[in-house]
Amino acid sequence: MKRSQIKRRPLADTVLASLEPESSDYRELDGNGLYLQVRKNGSKSWNLRYKRPTGKWAWMGLGSFPRVSGKAARKEAQRLNAMAADGVDLRVYKASVQEQHLFETAAEDWYQTKLAAGRSPGTTDQMRRYLDSDIFPAIGKKTLSSITRADCAKIQEKLEVRGAHNIAKKVRSWINQIFSRAIGQGKCELNPASELRHIAAEAPKTKPYPHLLEPELPAFLQAFRHSTSRIISRTAAWLVLRTASRPGMVRLSKWSEFDLDEALWSIPAAKMKMRRDHLVPLSRQSVDDLRSLYEITGRGEWVFPGNGPKNPTLSENTINKVIAMVGYKSKLVGHGSRHTASTLLREHGWHRDLVEAQLAHKEEGVAGVYNQAAYLTKRRKMMQWYSDYLDALETGMTAEQREQFASQVIGMAVAPDSGF
Repeated sequence: MKRSQIKRRPLADTVLASLEPESSDYRELDGNGLYLQVRKNGSKSWNLRYKRPTGKWAWMGLGSFPRVSGKAARKEAQRLNAMAADGVDLRVYKASVQEQHLFETAAEDWYQTKLAAGRSPGTTDQMRRYLDSDIFPAIGKKTLSSITRADCAKIQEKLEVRGAHNIAKKVRSWINQIFSRAIGQGKCELNPASELRHIAAEAPKTKPYPHLLEPELPAFLQAFRHSTSRIISRTAAWLVLRTASRPGMVRLSKWSEFDLDEALWSIPAAKMKMRRDHLVPLSRQSVDDLRSLYEITGRGEWVFPGNGPKNPTLSENTINKVIAMVGYKSKLVGHGSRHTASTLLREHGWHRDLVEAQLAHKEEGVAGVYNQAAYLTKRRKMMQWYSDYLDALETGMTAEQREQFASQVIGMAVAPDSGF
């Protein structure tokens, strides 16, 4: 429809939808200072003409059509005209509102709720990292109402192209939560990230973390013993290997969590993936390593400090780098040592429940809480056995030693709650 055919105002919905573009942009009056702008490329948007307190006329955009309907645009124009009549400078007002309704502002508000809720440092560190590196550069400075599904889909797609399918899933969930919270606060009406899962690329089948089996351990342990990495990084890697703990738990550990006299590491629930306190028995070798490290880092809070206030602890890649530098890049990673420990312990007869408790795998109900403590005595024996076995593999296992190690496991293959 050509604008010369318009017969009445406000403009009917059929007119708004059918107005044709011309060789140059134009505005068509709807009423009370509200105009529909039609660009030569066919896009349409709402503009409000108003008078500033200085007496000068100015324009304010009210959103695109048809995302903002005629009815909604007129209601908003009426509200803004009333404010202008009361002496409010709409330009200043709009800048203030936009600042409050920027995605970046809403995301920071959401992030603070995660910190206040006591989410684990590993999780909140990851949120912070991807907000700053992938999400904010794409949509941080946009207002919530201006962000489209295509904007959100593009963030997901870029992560998938990098092969980071698990991160793409997390980022999608975070953006979804940010918009849902903003809707509840009245900052926007729509959640453009709500259906992204339906267009997510299928992730490749999960592969286990690179890990070593028993025949491969002697060569690795010999190489690792000659590591030239600094003592802080090297000790962190040894603690991961000897305790089968998650690397993140090790690098974020604090001296207050360790009782070296009792050879026990107590990890609070807030740091654990399953949100449950976890006790880690320490072998004699681990205690010796930590006592030596205490002479270097014991005056501080962190067992494995990083460099400077921006990096209070070792980075998440440090332990893997230590392993890679002795020739085992892509053959073993810190998390893979959990698989190595689980396989070796089970193959030598240690009961599954003891191994699962050491790995802090989830056990439902009251039993999960009880068994954390109930298994500690036998887990102490198991993890001392494991450290000794690794040492023997490194130096060369004799037949006599192999028999001694086998005899120590006798009786441990039965249910761990028997014999207490």
